[in-house]
Amino acid sequence: MTGSVLLLVTFAVALGFDFTNGFHDTPMAVATSISTRALNPRSAVLLASVLNLVGALVTVLLFQARVSNTIAKLLVIKPGLLVVIAGLVGAIVWNLITWWWGLPSSSSHAFIGGLLGAAVAAGGGFGAIRWSAFLPTLLGLVTSPVIGFFAAGLLVIALIWVFRRAQPGPLNRWFRLLQVPAAAFVAFSHGSNDAQKTMAAMGLALVASGHLAKFSVPVWVVFLSATAIGFGTYAGGWRIMRTLGWGIYKLEPATGMAAQVMGATVIQVATQLGYPVSTTHNITGAVMGAGAARRPGTLSLSTIANIIGSWLVTIPAAGSVGWVLFAVLNTAGLRG
Repeated sequence: MTGSVLLLVTFAVALGFDFTNGFHDTPMAVATSISTRALNPRSAVLLASVLNLVGALVTVLLFQARVSNTIAKLLVIKPGLLVVIAGLVGAIVWNLITWWWGLPSSSSHAFIGGLLGAAVAAGGGFGAIRWSAFLPTLLGLVTSPVIGFFAAGLLVIALIWVFRRAQPGPLNRWFRLLQVPAAAFVAFSHGSNDAQKTMAAMGLALVASGHLAKFSVPVWVVFLSATAIGFGTYAGGWRIMRTLGWGIYKLEPATGMAAQVMGATVIQVATQLGYPVSTTHNITGAVMGAGAARRPGTLSLSTIANIIGSWLVTIPAAGSVGWVLFAVLNTAGLRG
């Protein structure tokens, strides 16, 4: 296989990952709005797809690809095209498995895990990982949903206190209206952070193939990645939507809005700092926090346990797939 063909294959796999990221993570933006009837499913998914695209374009073109730059620094070795392909496929496989199970796992964790697993196979061990870059990234991935949990819980407590004498009927109507811009904020934030994982993969592929002397994200890569995640979002992720919107906690307009706003705020802060965080984990953590503050006894502990379990195994599972796939491709005689 020629270098040019392998580069095109890498780009195709990267855009495929971006597409699965979109439909896998659509529920993060719209499930709470649908479960409280603030938006109907078709309108919610259309809103999320448009704002995903806009978020990716605006953030990278105005504020640079800080998240992509962080991912590019995770490896000591210069990754070849096979490393990028194997890492992306590891992420895609895990995305599809958790989508089928209806579990809101992280595309961010999956891609980082797949990329590191392939790099370990290519570089002959864990020395291929730049630990000084990976450990802060891992810390951001782990702590951001915890921050979202407490932030959403505190906002719900504040709302309960401020509106403690208000009539429930009119109040719920106002919060349903507020959920529409809140859903838009989540979708914008998802595009801002998550689309940059695909931009990182394509930028690494351009360096590996010699088309770029050093890592950067060309404008045309930004547009391709933003478009792919937008179309993927429109495809929807109904299985996960049921889990997030109804399986953890039966949301009310106020708790739904609080979870959306605080989860998206955490993602935006992380994006500006250059941390590749998980939209899935942040919004799920915020939903848990909002539910715990409102009615702790109604949280579905079994669903939460399943979700946390999928979080813990995502990086090693996707990494294992990336490792195995690189080994298979390399043994088959492919070079890149």
